[in-house]
Amino acid sequence: MDVLYFAWVRERIGLPKEQIETQAATVADLVTELIAREDRYAAAFADLTALRVAVDQELSDFTAPLAGVREVAFFPPMTGG
Repeated sequence: MDVLYFAWVRERIGLPKEQIETQAATVADLVTELIAREDRYAAAFADLTALRVAVDQELSDFTAPLAGVREVAFFPPMTGG
């Protein structure tokens, strides 16, 4: 699946996008796998309350199942202006 990172999440991880092979059942499980990879992922996902997630371009939450999912995107909350 493709995993996309936006704004400061992208800056901390150092990539805008990567393709991941995962056995994760949920978004939260995917985050756990990513954190275990390297410190830069741990830094990006240190505070999940500061992150939003979209699954196949639909706003979702960290309990969302990943079966059949093609894309997961992580980004900070949007602000108006």
